[in-house]
Amino acid sequence: MAAIPSALEITRDIVRMDTRNPPGREVECATYLGDLLAGAGIEVNYYEFAEDRTSLVARLKGEGDKLPICFGGHIDVVPLGTKEWTVDPFGAEIADGKLYGRGTTDMKAGIAAFVHTALKLADEGKRGEADMVMAICAGEETGCEGSFHLGEVGALGAAGCVVICEPTSNYPMVGHKGALWLRVETKGKTSHGSMPEQGDNAIYKAARSVSKLEDFDFNIAPHELLGKSTLNVGMISGGLNLNSVPDQSEFTVDIRTLPEQDREKLLDGIKRYLGEENQVESLVNVGGVHTPHEDPWIQDVFQVMEGVLGEPMEPRGAPYFTDAAAIKPACGHPPTVILGPGEMKMAHQTDEYCPLDHIDQAADIYESLARRWCGL
Repeated sequence: MAAIPSALEITRDIVRMDTRNPPGREVECATYLGDLLAGAGIEVNYYEFAEDRTSLVARLKGEGDKLPICFGGHIDVVPLGTKEWTVDPFGAEIADGKLYGRGTTDMKAGIAAFVHTALKLADEGKRGEADMVMAICAGEETGCEGSFHLGEVGALGAAGCVVICEPTSNYPMVGHKGALWLRVETKGKTSHGSMPEQGDNAIYKAARSVSKLEDFDFNIAPHELLGKSTLNVGMISGGLNLNSVPDQSEFTVDIRTLPEQDREKLLDGIKRYLGEENQVESLVNVGGVHTPHEDPWIQDVFQVMEGVLGEPMEPRGAPYFTDAAAIKPACGHPPTVILGPGEMKMAHQTDEYCPLDHIDQAADIYESLARRWCGL
């Protein structure tokens, strides 16, 4: 077999592939990774939820009856933003111990690290007592579309544990919040701006609703690890011209939910709270996840990480949602940890970067977790 590419080399290769979502077009990146894995004798299957929106599931086969360990993550990235970059966002440039580019932190370095691990284990030619499964997903940034599709078509199957390789500075997180994203529309009646009494101003209606949401009570106790549910109005628009009463307005609501929260009940509650003059549409609805830190496998992860990081582990949660929202239930709700290279604060930032030492460290961590689970 040819020399195994390092995690850094794989990261640089896939950062150079433009997978901005929208529109996504993850097919090139998925095919590159699939070819690497298949070339090492690892089983690879591709799944598309739309044209060129390609996810893949790879499986390094074991020979026992133990449920697999599943590594997961996404290959789409967010747009570049309006601020000009000082580096080529798809150049994968290295400077001052950092790898720069869109997706270096969120989260192509994590993908590359577990792909490198799989290639290394496959090269040894040993068969462990469990499979190592890899779920490489399209469309996470807009609501985990790819990972939910994998669950819908039964591409994953049961797993014994899950590692989601999102950026945590390689610190294990045992949970994250969910998300309920809403679009709220108000309607009115247009008229000349000099005669507003003849119209019905849709922006005024939206403004009253936005103000009302500031006082919305979730009526649920804070989570022991993840804190409280939150609500933010992120965008608002309306009207076509300055001198007319607007007959349409809309705004978006970003709600971060707790793992035990009933999101359908919450959605109904928001609709009732805002009233009939507001048309509420759900854009994204993904659940939170949490594994108690007392779980035996989580304790094993903590033991590994204490050796790596040189400090006692304490249970922590991530503020963002991940593909764990789809992968964990698709795998039968096994214990799940979010653990990957890159600093959370760099996700979605201009001049995004990932520290080089995080990438190599993550590959070593994933190798250790895979070996311990699979008995290699």
